[in-house]
Amino acid sequence: MLPVRLFALAALLSCELAFAGGFDSCRNEFANGSPPVIPHVERLEARALCFDEFAVLHSGLSHTPVYVAERLNARLLLDARYNHRTNRFFADARLPRSERAELNDYRGSGYDRGHMAPAGDMATEEAMAQSFSLANMVPQAPVNNRKAWASIEKATRHYAMRAAGDVYVITGPVFDRAPPTIGEDHVWVPQHLFKLVYDPSTHRTWAHWLDNSDDARVGKPISYEELVRRTGIEFLPARS
Repeated sequence: MLPVRLFALAALLSCELAFAGGFDSCRNEFANGSPPVIPHVERLEARALCFDEFAVLHSGLSHTPVYVAERLNARLLLDARYNHRTNRFFADARLPRSERAELNDYRGSGYDRGHMAPAGDMATEEAMAQSFSLANMVPQAPVNNRKAWASIEKATRHYAMRAAGDVYVITGPVFDRAPPTIGEDHVWVPQHLFKLVYDPSTHRTWAHWLDNSDDARVGKPISYEELVRRTGIEFLPARS
């Protein structure tokens, strides 16, 4: 059994599929082009997925992202305001059938399909459509998704709009040792969610940490060091 901390886990034809470490065509989504460092990543059955405006490290073990990385700035977010949300969720055919979530897994589960990279961050219609891939989703408590978590996403956009340059955001789930699952594919339900924000222009870094429950409330952000301690992942290995 892996230590619990290691579980912190159409429009797509032009996107790249590769094993972990294969983010060659989307390294611009990571600060200094350096993806997070995860001990024993091979045990997660991990694959790297490049989308137009975000990058996913997907786990075939949990059928969810391990993390999702984005580069945000004012120009991209201004463009994102004019996109029409499609709400067309889909299973990501680039992943083997045995490793991916399917639409039926979420139906009747009581959980939302919770975006890790929000549709509201996407600057083009193509990128927004891609954000509805189930490779970008985790089972999320509905009120949590629509209220507390939505407020974190909004606050992150607000900060990036005012920042001097690019802001790097990494979002993901954290599971307990025996996570509940949904659907025939046994998609893992996270116990917590995190969103890390890094602004290279000010060297500021902080992380939101939220229970995946409907009564969760947004609290004070935690430090980068505390997020690394809780997850065991070095999210910014080349941070200057």
